[in-house]
Amino acid sequence: MMQQLLLYPLLFQLLLSIILMFAWRRIDLQRVISICGSVVGLILSGILFYQVWTQGTQTVQAASWEAPFGITFVADTLAATLVLLTSISGLAVSSYSSASVIPARLRFGYFPIFHFLLLGLIGAFLTGDIFNLYVWFEIIIISSFVLITLGGEKPQIEGAVKYFTLNILASIIFLTAIAVMYGLTGSLNMADLAVIVPKLENRGLVEVAAILFLIGFGIKSAVFPLYFWLPASYHTPPSAVSAIFGGLLTKVGVYALIRIFTLIFLEDVLLDDILLIIAVLTLFSGAIGALVQKNVRKVFSYLIICHIGFMIAGLGMFTEAAIAGAIFYLIHDIVVKTNLFMISGVIYRIKGTINMKTLGGLYEEYPKLSLLMIIPFFSLIGVPPLSGFWPKISLIIAGFKTDNYVIIGGIIFASLLTLLVIAKVWSEVFWKKPLEIPKRQHFLYFKDMTTLRRVQFIAPLVFLTLVSLYIGFGAEHIQQLSSRISSELLDSGQYIKAVMPKS
Repeated sequence: MMQQLLLYPLLFQLLLSIILMFAWRRIDLQRVISICGSVVGLILSGILFYQVWTQGTQTVQAASWEAPFGITFVADTLAATLVLLTSISGLAVSSYSSASVIPARLRFGYFPIFHFLLLGLIGAFLTGDIFNLYVWFEIIIISSFVLITLGGEKPQIEGAVKYFTLNILASIIFLTAIAVMYGLTGSLNMADLAVIVPKLENRGLVEVAAILFLIGFGIKSAVFPLYFWLPASYHTPPSAVSAIFGGLLTKVGVYALIRIFTLIFLEDVLLDDILLIIAVLTLFSGAIGALVQKNVRKVFSYLIICHIGFMIAGLGMFTEAAIAGAIFYLIHDIVVKTNLFMISGVIYRIKGTINMKTLGGLYEEYPKLSLLMIIPFFSLIGVPPLSGFWPKISLIIAGFKTDNYVIIGGIIFASLLTLLVIAKVWSEVFWKKPLEIPKRQHFLYFKDMTTLRRVQFIAPLVFLTLVSLYIGFGAEHIQQLSSRISSELLDSGQYIKAVMPKS
């Protein structure tokens, strides 16, 4: 019975989506169900994490079919951590959505689709079967496509076309890679593939499959040069949708890369070199792209791309310390990026725009709120002892140990440009004198909101800021967690034994 616990966060999100459909037109009831359900989902995820931390990797074989013949769900420390982070971000965005998303959009099924998206994310983290990983990716794409188009405004439709086209292309490439792997091995269970693939004699086809996986997951992760869809689409939907996209969607691609290339293709030196080159180019292109933007959300979108490079760099160096640094950065980035996009929504509600040319004076008008917002900014830059500082130090140390000085230069360059970008945002949005712009008609500004709605707007920012502060000031705990995850990833025998104890 306790093993079945790993399915509870997954099944609960499905149940929550169904319940919300029965409250289709009752918006206030949907808000309450979503927030309360997200709290329960967080508790279930916390219990799962505790069980994995104390008892080790948990598995469930659907319908009692033994691996590799049945559908397998696996919760190791990495999966349990990401499920917990998904629930944390989900709770914050659920509360934020109840205040920020307009009723017209809520009436068209925003909350059921939102929780269906969380279902897809949790499923992707827990699956132990590579074909079912593809299925969960498709659930994520369908849900996110509905959310990005909800409202039907022209910029949303344009962004959605680019988003959907590139992600469908990624899915086709991913499916092709799965077909090649099945043709080579006759199996789709990831633990079984980890046993079979190193023994295959046809290394050329194995490398072809690995490159196909790299391209498919690279598009979903928005690495160089496959990232152009992200800044063209993430700024178009409501800030609540952008928050869950920015915090979690690209990280599923990063998770898939980490899982596949530490479990199945762990001995390919050529791929490590390719990953390092991709990491450096991603760091450079994302940072430079952010520097020239005028739209606050586009700035944050390019910073997503830039900071994906830190995680890919850790994977490319492929040492225990480097992968631990990548995992630490992944944990930090999910929380901070979710918070940043919610902050952009608060700025929009205060000023009626997110164009930095017309913004300004926010610190003078809302000093306490501005000081709250500066904490995620500092965390993103990596100001010690906040959350972004520690994983960068780990990655730089790993770079010295592996003589990857180009990676070290890329990390330092990206960090300096991030500092410049955030300084520019702070100067333009918070410090400079604002231009006189006409007030928008029929637009609910922050100052005109009820006290309850203001609390629903700000509380998620406070919540994620506290989580971020814990990651920074409790860095020894996160480092311990990251090191354990890294150790498990590099010792694939633990994963294989948990899934197939008779192997």
